[in-house]
Amino acid sequence: MTTDRRTVLADAAIHVLAGGGMRGLTHRAVDRAAGMPPGTTSAYYRTRQALLAGLVRRLVDRDQGELQALGEAQPRPRNADELVAGIAAFAETRLTGDGRERSLARYACAVESARHPELREILVPRENAARDAVRDFLAAQGVKDAEGRTLTLLACVDGLVFDRLVGGGRVPTEEIQGLVEAALR
Repeated sequence: MTTDRRTVLADAAIHVLAGGGMRGLTHRAVDRAAGMPPGTTSAYYRTRQALLAGLVRRLVDRDQGELQALGEAQPRPRNADELVAGIAAFAETRLTGDGRERSLARYACAVESARHPELREILVPRENAARDAVRDFLAAQGVKDAEGRTLTLLACVDGLVFDRLVGGGRVPTEEIQGLVEAALR
């Protein structure tokens, strides 16, 4: 199965953004990272804003695919300890390897979306099997407004990931345990 050029370029743009920040994200840098002739990125994404939008769409597609697969592959948590373990494992994937690169790009895009509402629309959190598993667990535990608590819990986990991405280190399981306990109250 071959990957189309827009996808290859968007993946290269994620890599460039993660490594060089917004200032490093240029059409030429993406051409180089993708191993494409000069001008290829410009032919597919005419403007910087079009490149950013393509990058964000691809980032969201990859993240959603990962979360959907994770939610489908893992058994539903039966207790708080299993939920904590699942969230801790997920946080670790966001801090290492390809997950780290996507996290760096995602946070850069989130900041950029404050000035570009069209990016914000693409970045809006979406339904997926992993999020459903958290919400369903909280609902099964009798939590009122399980959807709202799920969004808050996951936003807090996202904040911990951001903090460790910037400051280094790992997200301690105890911190996630505290967040899950708060969601259950």
